[in-house]
Amino acid sequence: MSLVRRITNLFSRSRVDREIDAELQSHLDLRIDDNLAAGMTAVEARRDALVRFGNRTATRERVALADVALGLESVWSDLRYSARQLRRSPGFALTAVLTLAFAIGANAVVFGILNGLILRPMNVPQAESLYGSEYGDGAGWQSYPNYVDLRDRNHSFEGLAAFNFAFVAVQTGKDLSVSTGFATSGNYFDVLRIQPYLGRVFHGSDEHGPDSAPYVVLSYSYWHSRFQDDRGVIGRVVRLNQHPFTIIGVAPQGFQGTLLFISPDFFVPIVNQAQLAADFDLNARANNAGIFEVLGHLKPGVTPAQAVADMNSVGAYLQKTYPKESVHKSSTLSRTGLTSFRRPAEGFIAGLMLLSGLILLAACANLGSLFAAHAADHSREVALRLALGSSRRRILQQLFTEAMIISLVGGAAGLLGSAVLLRRLSTWQPFSDAPIHLPVTPDATVYLVAVALAVVSGLLFAIVPVRQVLRANPYEIVKAGSNVRLGRKMTVRDVLLVVQIAICAVLVTSSMVALRGLVRTLHSNLGFDRNTMLVGANLAMAGYSVDRATAMQRRMIDAIETIPGVERAGLVNNYAPLIYGAGTRANVFKDATTELSQSNVAAMPYRYDISPGYFEAAGTSLLAGRSFRWNDDMNAPAVVVVNREFAGKMFGSVTSAVGRYYKLQDGTRVQIVGVVEDGKYLSVTEEQEPAMFLPSLRTPSSAGYIAVRSRRDPQELAGAIRSKVRELDAGLPVDTNTWNSMLSVVMFPSRVATLSLGVLGMMGALLSITGIFGMAAYSVSKRLREFGIRVALGAQRMQVLRAALGRAVKLLAFGSAVGLIFGVLASRVLAFIVHQATPRDPLVLAGVVLAMAMLGLVATWIPAQRALSVDPMRLLREE
Repeated sequence: MSLVRRITNLFSRSRVDREIDAELQSHLDLRIDDNLAAGMTAVEARRDALVRFGNRTATRERVALADVALGLESVWSDLRYSARQLRRSPGFALTAVLTLAFAIGANAVVFGILNGLILRPMNVPQAESLYGSEYGDGAGWQSYPNYVDLRDRNHSFEGLAAFNFAFVAVQTGKDLSVSTGFATSGNYFDVLRIQPYLGRVFHGSDEHGPDSAPYVVLSYSYWHSRFQDDRGVIGRVVRLNQHPFTIIGVAPQGFQGTLLFISPDFFVPIVNQAQLAADFDLNARANNAGIFEVLGHLKPGVTPAQAVADMNSVGAYLQKTYPKESVHKSSTLSRTGLTSFRRPAEGFIAGLMLLSGLILLAACANLGSLFAAHAADHSREVALRLALGSSRRRILQQLFTEAMIISLVGGAAGLLGSAVLLRRLSTWQPFSDAPIHLPVTPDATVYLVAVALAVVSGLLFAIVPVRQVLRANPYEIVKAGSNVRLGRKMTVRDVLLVVQIAICAVLVTSSMVALRGLVRTLHSNLGFDRNTMLVGANLAMAGYSVDRATAMQRRMIDAIETIPGVERAGLVNNYAPLIYGAGTRANVFKDATTELSQSNVAAMPYRYDISPGYFEAAGTSLLAGRSFRWNDDMNAPAVVVVNREFAGKMFGSVTSAVGRYYKLQDGTRVQIVGVVEDGKYLSVTEEQEPAMFLPSLRTPSSAGYIAVRSRRDPQELAGAIRSKVRELDAGLPVDTNTWNSMLSVVMFPSRVATLSLGVLGMMGALLSITGIFGMAAYSVSKRLREFGIRVALGAQRMQVLRAALGRAVKLLAFGSAVGLIFGVLASRVLAFIVHQATPRDPLVLAGVVLAMAMLGLVATWIPAQRALSVDPMRLLREE
């Protein structure tokens, strides 16, 4: 048959049916004629022909399906029939669609985050060959001289660029604002092969030593928001920290730097960073905070493994040449964008994918159970269709069509919800003072994955009733009528319910472990008083040199201490503990060590430079000795205060540490004059780490935080502090926040993990409720006549309840126990994200048991009421 004829048949089905009927009738007439010739009567001949020919309707369907085009028409017929079936069961259809929508939506959101942060290449030319490096002990951090040596001595990269962060006050005319940008190597844009949207970018040829390239390139978004798309900004001079910089260009619209979740406002040459941070020494090889990340394109034919070996050889050379300043254990390469954060980000996203996958699996189990019950409700109809000659293949095709409708509608709803949520996430800024964003805008990959998940889910839950249809006996089903016998054997639906409840218990356990860990963290001792006010002031933004900044900081402390209600104030240079997850480590040596090389390092404590009064203002307890005085300056002997962990690691105990000496990296011999309590310095999830506190008068800095201890209302105190600072210098920008409010960055992973697990736990709970309710309601509805007979024979209410819900309760208990065990094992991973998260917490275990019991009570309440309200007389009259 030609293609044209097949297409014509698709739109002329009535004519085709008449032709098929005529052909079938001709075959039947021939058989009747043969029977008459064999001596049968007319009645016998016709009856024999009909028996031999078989079901005429089924034969017509087989003939029609042999034509592909007519087969498409049968699919359309199945679609219409399935839609009618779902309209007849709106409760089942709505429950199934919403269940799948939530599950697919959750998976689409998690995959969207994975796609945006891990899979999708950075928006730069030839991103497939662009790699970022992690060098030495730090996560990406290294000194600028080490970067220069690595750039010039490697043989694997076409070029190596570097960048760091720049936090500056931008002044355009009379307007002053604080912005975040990248201080980059001169070849940054050339290495990335980025062309400007407007003007030009700077190059390596623009650098001629420190402070030689006062140029700035604006990001497109900053140019759009701050300069209102003014093309005349090229050549305009703006002041960054009171230093003049010339705007030479605007970056292209799609380029937002080389760190995926940071959108810089501008780019400046790193050789001018000393103007932006007065105490920044770019050329100090020991300054491991000089460069945040190094990146570049691999040369053609060079593999990442070869590049790592090349970098390690350069690192070995640097360690040998500069033993006191350089330490190099190994180098690694990874795709640019999350170089220093890739491992924790991948671990977190992998955990979310696992849990969202469990949600989808639970949803499929739930839908499989509901779909099997739905098919069982239509078993009499299926039996009649089989008895009338319909093939089992045709019935299965209709069931799969119904499942596909549910899965595609649910998938579309889930995809729509996930797209809205991902777009909201892409514009979400969790911290008002930091240009952080998540590049998770959905694309075609996310849509394709969501559609694939919908189709696979539909196939999975549609498979469940296949065995039921294949083994269906039309005679037995028609004879049994509506009476359904529920045996004691474990059925497929029971297994699916147990799996679903176990998954729910895993999710509930994990969410409670995370919540309990977060609560304990929020109330744990971090080594300081969370209610302390922190006054952030970078005096370099107002043009202060280091010498002038030191005097100004003293004046600020004295002025703040005159505010009524202020008990104490003290300075910590740069960043206070746990602020923005920033911290600096330093090498220390035993007092007897003469060769101060990396191999002889005794400890690497966190280092903080503080003023007198800091410990009292921060609420940090002094365990032994004394704190600093104002005469602990460059003219006095070098002294230090250490924490308990440092004292125990270096000298065995707190009491034996006071009065002892050790050496710093530069050879300075310092004496311990005090020991303070331990605290958390970089992360709330870290193990106890050593820390040392040095007098800020010996190592002054223009940036820092003044800790203020007071019992006044925080808002009133903040206003009073800002007024005092304005009296000293009206042009100095300051931030005033409580220490607790500034922990948002370091607490962000824990809070996001807790929120994510809480949402997934709630979704699991809803799926568990629908699963238990579906099974209990189905069981009760099919056994109402049995319950009526039991009541008529004198059964008590508890006996009826036990008969109606006993199986569901047993499955709930078994599934909950299995899920609790797996939840306890899986929750160990949460300790890496949420501090003090432990699955062995009695409150967690009791909470999970109570939660699962409450879920069971809620899910079985309506079926239990229906079973108890049965009227034997009415049911028997209906029968």
